[in-house]
Amino acid sequence: MSTKTARNTLMFLLAALGAGAIFGGAVLIISPSGKLFGMPLYLLKNSPFLDFLLPGLILFLLLGLAPGLLVIALLRKTESAFAEKFNMFSDMRWQWGYTIYMASILIVWIQAEMFFMQAVHWSHALYMVWAMAIIYMALLPQIRNLYRLKHS
Repeated sequence: MSTKTARNTLMFLLAALGAGAIFGGAVLIISPSGKLFGMPLYLLKNSPFLDFLLPGLILFLLLGLAPGLLVIALLRKTESAFAEKFNMFSDMRWQWGYTIYMASILIVWIQAEMFFMQAVHWSHALYMVWAMAIIYMALLPQIRNLYRLKHS
């Protein structure tokens, strides 16, 4: 796979995740009762939430806006001393590290959904595979080389 194809695939995975979460989060914010999605409030009975407002906000911000901003940062290779402070991967640009973080956040989100709902839906499996695909793409040598820090 060419570097361009690998990068475009990674960008698509992140952008599509972000777009879907912006939509889903917005619907939950607009309709905290879950009625617009056909999700009854009893799905939250084992969770700390009374309605879908806070989960909608979390979804909108963490899995919606953040991946979109990450795509822009990956494309521009933007420098950020602040973001770099939280990058655990000293040989890689912070954007690459945050790609791994984003996939991890998605995994935690899906695990929390299944735990609180005490159920598994086909979409949970889909998003777990989606997270693994993001990690797989980020770990490709072409992507790692593209975002490796050049030390002089």
